[in-house]
Amino acid sequence: MAVSKGYVVIRKDECKGCQLCINSCPSGVLNLSTNLNRMGYHYTQYVGEGCTGCGICFYTCPEPAGITVFKKWAEITETEYCEVCKSEQKVFSDKKNPEIKYCTTCLNTVKRGQ
Repeated sequence: MAVSKGYVVIRKDECKGCQLCINSCPSGVLNLSTNLNRMGYHYTQYVGEGCTGCGICFYTCPEPAGITVFKKWAEITETEYCEVCKSEQKVFSDKKNPEIKYCTTCLNTVKRGQ
């Protein structure tokens, strides 16, 4: 597979399994999970590498919070322990309030500044 320029986070419980993102992905790095989400749908999952960061999946997804695409994935180097993921994860800062950091895996807040 190609080197990842981007990274895709899919909120599996928001996904209805329509496969629009899978069919539109030019890199073919999305597939349908054999598992079900809490709503009973097979959800889309990212294979973990090869994303170009084009964002086409984001734009084709009918769910407003369904997909997040991180461009320049290799440039995100800061990590923090995420209580939700129960492990060390890459984090990014809120543009308006840099003290607030978000986990790149679950998109939940991981650290608040004092």
